[in-house]
Amino acid sequence: MPVKETVLKELENITGTDEVRKNLDLDLFGEKVLDSLGTVELILALSEDFSIEVTPGQIDRELWATPRKIIDYFQERVKQP
Repeated sequence: MPVKETVLKELENITGTDEVRKNLDLDLFGEKVLDSLGTVELILALSEDFSIEVTPGQIDRELWATPRKIIDYFQERVKQP
């Protein structure tokens, strides 16, 4: 599964909304779609999905502020579309 689809699937599961798919520039924290517990859940899920280690300490909140930024982060980490 492509990185984009995997990230969006996990975001939808954790946030309980498809807004993350409809608006890739949605401010996840500003709109209170994602909180710190959800972020940790997302990190764990995506680390497992992509078989790479990502820790909460590696994540800058601004770096993960929108679905697009999370997709970009993982596309860079796994080097695939």
